[in-house]
Amino acid sequence: MEENKKIVVYQVFTRLFGNTNSTNKPWGTMEENGIGKFSDFTDLALKEIKDLGVTHIWYTGIPHHAVIKDYTSYGISNDDPDVVKGRAGSPYAVKDYYQVNPDLAEDPAKRMEEFEALIKRTHRTGLKLIIDIVPNHIARNYEGKNNPTGVMDFGAQDDTSVEYSKNNNFYYILGESFKVPQPNNEYKPLGGEKHPLADGVFDEYPAKWTGNGSRKSQPDFNDWYETVKINYGIKPDGSKDFPELPPQFMEADYKEHHEFWKDKDVPDSWKKFKDIALFWIKKGVDGFRFDMAEMVPVEFWSYMNSAIKMEKPDAFLLAEIYNPREYRNYIHLGKMDYLYDKVELYDTLKNIMQGRGSTDHLIQIQQGLSDIGQHMLHFLENHDEQRIASPEFVGKADIAKPAAVLSATIDQAPMMIYFGQEVGEPGAEEAGFGSPSRTSIFDYIGVPHHQRWMNNGKFDGGQLTDLEKSLRDFYKKLLNFTISSPALAGNYAEIHSFNRENTEWYNDKVFSYVRWSQDQKLIIITNFDKNDSFGFDLQLPASLVSAWGMKDGEYDLEEKLYGKAKAKLYLENGHAKIRVDLKPLESWILELK
Repeated sequence: MEENKKIVVYQVFTRLFGNTNSTNKPWGTMEENGIGKFSDFTDLALKEIKDLGVTHIWYTGIPHHAVIKDYTSYGISNDDPDVVKGRAGSPYAVKDYYQVNPDLAEDPAKRMEEFEALIKRTHRTGLKLIIDIVPNHIARNYEGKNNPTGVMDFGAQDDTSVEYSKNNNFYYILGESFKVPQPNNEYKPLGGEKHPLADGVFDEYPAKWTGNGSRKSQPDFNDWYETVKINYGIKPDGSKDFPELPPQFMEADYKEHHEFWKDKDVPDSWKKFKDIALFWIKKGVDGFRFDMAEMVPVEFWSYMNSAIKMEKPDAFLLAEIYNPREYRNYIHLGKMDYLYDKVELYDTLKNIMQGRGSTDHLIQIQQGLSDIGQHMLHFLENHDEQRIASPEFVGKADIAKPAAVLSATIDQAPMMIYFGQEVGEPGAEEAGFGSPSRTSIFDYIGVPHHQRWMNNGKFDGGQLTDLEKSLRDFYKKLLNFTISSPALAGNYAEIHSFNRENTEWYNDKVFSYVRWSQDQKLIIITNFDKNDSFGFDLQLPASLVSAWGMKDGEYDLEEKLYGKAKAKLYLENGHAKIRVDLKPLESWILELK
């Protein structure tokens, strides 16, 4: 993990990024609706992403997942629409871990070379890149066509006469065949279009447990029926069939973790996924976003992540995790660098943006995470969450500005932006599988606001409205400030509670805190109210004045976000105050001069 430098991750859905087609027909084919390619990430596109204030790009949907398009002429078997979600397929149903999605290549025969060229372009721009690894489950029709010498396919050596065996890759439902789920709401694969394999049947005997843990041979339509669960040595009764880490390993570094596993007998699936991760690291990938990490035992993460760090000590390891009680285990024992801060910060900010919550709740969140705050990645959008500008969320991208300022500046943790967020993309398309408010990850679709920024490959925002330009400018100023500010890698103290108790007109629609290092002192205040302006004399507690070593007098404050607000700090008898007048949704990042 880099010291004294904030990280900003730009998540991009790779197949959607470069698509300029605006047909947007539900269940449309690649030919009808268009698709983006690796090659759309030109030097210019990558430079514009970097100039937004980005340090890392997460290319979502890289490993070869199940797709509907016929690639048999390239030696790839056809996928069955009965166990594929959407026409383009879910990136989380990986079909071949040693290859990339053929949809993304100009020439599918050279798809790996095209991705390797993208890795080089990304690095040349000065960006690091991460891709997904989905260790909990794989596509029902997994088929490794590109395995390195000596690597066996998942399940190839399984004993299918037992439900569970430590070195089986899957769990089996003995004596039963897999049955395609009963559809909901008259759902038909491919929207009902005729397809030779769309017959309600998928041949799998014995049936395997489904990705989300369903043990039924006919999973429910809401289960992750397109995937099968990987066995990590957790017996069906929940007990562990592998060594546990001694408690002192909460304090141990990755080298000690790596040493611990050297002579241990671990389940076969552990080795398979470690090999997969190291394969991509050797290709030049800088790290991973691990899907649904808490569904896989923490001991496996210790084993795999310590092996990754031995190969690449500065690898960026991010876990999707939603159980706060497990956070410290996955950081300290599992050796994750970063975890999704969804359940606490994101959910609370979403409530505040929707006018349902109080900023007072932010205090205990930051206190509760203070020992691991630098490990919590903040975001307001990603492919799983609703678009801010969708009517189902708040209907207007500007409403997220205070939340964006807070997420980016409240601690040392990384900030993540989802492509299109910076131009107010609402995710309004009926793409096929799934429904609007989220940009589809299952179908070929255009992303209209993003396409206006892309401007047919000029990447200059030439078609954006003035409002969209202004929003992108806001994110650009904010993110570039965060990656260059020494204070944001330093200390934090909230001054919200002090002002709630002591300041007239101060209220729970605003939030204030300070960040500082030896070189920089910042006072940050945000107004989450979309209708009301607020004016008050913001105060700094005496303990902070003393910590900052300030003497009585008058201090100039420079506003770093818009550079408009002129403010002064008056300090008399150790009592500090700043006159603040915040418009609706306005934030000030004040630097003490």
